[in-house]
Amino acid sequence: MKLVELRPSLCDRVEVAPTTTDAGSTPGDAAGVDVLLSGMVFLDIVFTDLPHAPLPGHEIWAGGMGSSPGGIANLAMATARLDLRTSLAAAFSEDGYGRWCRDVLGRQERVDLSLSCTVPDWHSPVTVSMAYDGDRAMVTHGHDAPVSTASMLGDHPPVPRAVITELSDDHWWEASRAGGALVFADVGWDPTEVWDRAVLRRLTGCHAFTPNEVEAMAYTRTDTAADALASLSELVPLAVVTRGYKGAMAIDQTTGERASVPALDVPALDPTGAGDVFAAALVFGTLEGWPLAERLRFAALASSLAVQQFGGGLAAPGWGDIADWWTRTSRAAAGGDPAALELAGSYGFLTQHLNSHEGRSVRRANATIAQLSDL
Repeated sequence: MKLVELRPSLCDRVEVAPTTTDAGSTPGDAAGVDVLLSGMVFLDIVFTDLPHAPLPGHEIWAGGMGSSPGGIANLAMATARLDLRTSLAAAFSEDGYGRWCRDVLGRQERVDLSLSCTVPDWHSPVTVSMAYDGDRAMVTHGHDAPVSTASMLGDHPPVPRAVITELSDDHWWEASRAGGALVFADVGWDPTEVWDRAVLRRLTGCHAFTPNEVEAMAYTRTDTAADALASLSELVPLAVVTRGYKGAMAIDQTTGERASVPALDVPALDPTGAGDVFAAALVFGTLEGWPLAERLRFAALASSLAVQQFGGGLAAPGWGDIADWWTRTSRAAAGGDPAALELAGSYGFLTQHLNSHEGRSVRRANATIAQLSDL
């Protein structure tokens, strides 16, 4: 009984953040929000270029290191860097890590945090990610935030153009969906590997579902990515199956389009957050009304640019990165490079969009987290 009585007191001590976007919009202004997100923000510490997996009793040296806000922050940074007006409802600790993550998201990345809150006497969740052999392993420590998404959103949540969420029993996005928002859903890895098909019932009301091919085949009990995609397309208007180095495929029932695109052949330094970057670019293309194949190609390009940097969300490309890639590719194509010629033919649609977006500089992950005196 005493534990139940303690919960409201924790919520009473939560301080609502005053942060707003540079443009001055707040989530209360429905017209000012493109994407609404909610979830847990982690401090991510990423070690890259490991020669092999860590072994008991041994010490190995990493070739690189970076720190970045992680978790739901990966999506928030990825959408904001594509000029989508992004609002995030999340709890932040008062500790140095929480204050740094909040500063990076609100001041540097221009994510609207006016729905977020600060929680005293609660430490920031932390993830250490180790990248080697083209993949990553992670160690995480954290505790659930003592404040719910519903309490942060309040009685009158914003009605954005889109919501990005992970499938769960908490349909915090329902009010936004009822107001016309498109809901883009993903699903996490099932550590039990039971792959309960009941999870797919949570897709009711969602516009899009974007699992990877292993998850898609497991939940649909199919043997190929194509069969899994066909099954999922019966559940949501936009079904997308990501396939890592093999690219992605999708069916859009609203337009009758089907598309499959390859991944870009790039050296991958760190895959942390690449799926979030793919999802952010897919949402952007969908909100802009792009053809399905262009949406998938744009998402594949964005994620390929991200894996060449380390640091999760801080590896997400901005429009300046995309413009630089297009310039390099166009020059190589003009010089007769066969691979560049093929890319130039596939990505020519970018030319009509690049001039309409701000090519501002973006920050990358640093080895140090922050000087607390800077906060």
